Amino acid sequence: MLHGPLLSKIILFALPLMVTSTLQQIFNATDVAVVGQFAGSQALAAVGSNSPIINLIINLLIGLSMGANVVIANYIGQGRKDRIKDTVHTAILISLIGGVAFGVLGIFVSRPMLVAMGSPDDVIDLATLYLRIFFAGLPMMSLYNFCSSIMRSKGDTMRPLIALAISGVINVGLNLLLVAVFHMSVAGVAIATVTANTISAIMLVVMLVKEEGEFHLDFRKLRLHRDHFKRILQIGVPSGVQGMVFSLSNVFIQSAVNSFGSAAIAGSSAALTFEYFAYFALNAFVQTAMTFTSQNYGALEMKRCRDVYLRCMICGVIAVVICNSAFFFGRVFFIGLFTDSAEVAEWGYTRMACVLIFQWIALSYEVSAAAMRGMGHSTLPALITVIGTCLLRIAWVFTVFPKSHSFELLMHIYPITWTVTGIAMLIAYFVIRHKEEERIALYSLMRADL
Repeated sequence: MLHGPLLSKIILFALPLMVTSTLQQIFNATDVAVVGQFAGSQALAAVGSNSPIINLIINLLIGLSMGANVVIANYIGQGRKDRIKDTVHTAILISLIGGVAFGVLGIFVSRPMLVAMGSPDDVIDLATLYLRIFFAGLPMMSLYNFCSSIMRSKGDTMRPLIALAISGVINVGLNLLLVAVFHMSVAGVAIATVTANTISAIMLVVMLVKEEGEFHLDFRKLRLHRDHFKRILQIGVPSGVQGMVFSLSNVFIQSAVNSFGSAAIAGSSAALTFEYFAYFALNAFVQTAMTFTSQNYGALEMKRCRDVYLRCMICGVIAVVICNSAFFFGRVFFIGLFTDSAEVAEWGYTRMACVLIFQWIALSYEVSAAAMRGMGHSTLPALITVIGTCLLRIAWVFTVFPKSHSFELLMHIYPITWTVTGIAMLIAYFVIRHKEEERIALYSLMRADL
């Protein structure tokens, strides 16, 4: 990451991330497809309506794991192997504590959250069951995210892909067995998901235990090293809170979708699946931008930081446009994978037309925010996202949407907030980058004088 041509390295780093996330979404889509085909539209709606809540918690954990990624990558750029070792053990302990805490909390608040979202009476019992089983497996999901983040900080994106591919195949097999054969409906899908997450987490833990050098994991050395813990939280907490608030805004949107009934919930959930596919293609270059920027910033290579930003932005836009175009023009086939109901399908087509084809705009703020985090600035991009995206979406749900109660109008808030947040984030990025370049130039002059 610190030397030589960037474009080929960025692509080689991002592709496994993209494949990993795409495989993960394929397995998640299989969950939805299996339950929709073998357990009916109500079960499909129950699984789909949980997505905003699940993403709310996952985004917090992913945000914290980003903190570990940035801190370790900075130390790699600085050549501080001693600090890398302590940070690895601090990060693993954070993952376990956070996973258990949020898992237990989630089990108790599952039904109240669904009630607050206005889940229909014919869906809420199944949705609660699914959510509680999911939260029971949250510690393993948290552990997987932190382990993969640690590996990504040094450029290793292949081993998390291998672990996910193996566990994903097991997930699909368990889905078919528990839902299609044993008729366990949403409980079967949830159990399969938790089992797969546990397997993938164990695989990555074993890999880190067998690792040599500063990335070797020794459970006897797990402790919260104060300095590293503080740095991880400084980067990770704003990112995690941003993700939570972002998902919270989608909870309000999901509540508005719920007002159209179970067919709309099912159709919207099916279309949302393909937005996730495109997001993970986008996120591969976002993670790449953050990791490459972190290492080069640690090495005081600001020119390479600029080059990383530009290449990740261009590659990300190309990837998302290609992905979303394929889904949109093939929407009849793709939505048909989830349902044979014409009514459900129409809701899905509408969401695709209003949201999916504009998703590339999100690169403007996602890559910019990632680059700022790589330079150690996490609070500002979090605030911009919370205000420009989250609060604006919530305001839209409570002010504009009730006036017409139109599904199309509800969906239009996505491209609107992407555009508003993108403009603000681009301005912030260029200001921060200019200040960092001036600071590093001054630091270099002082060192030369000495």
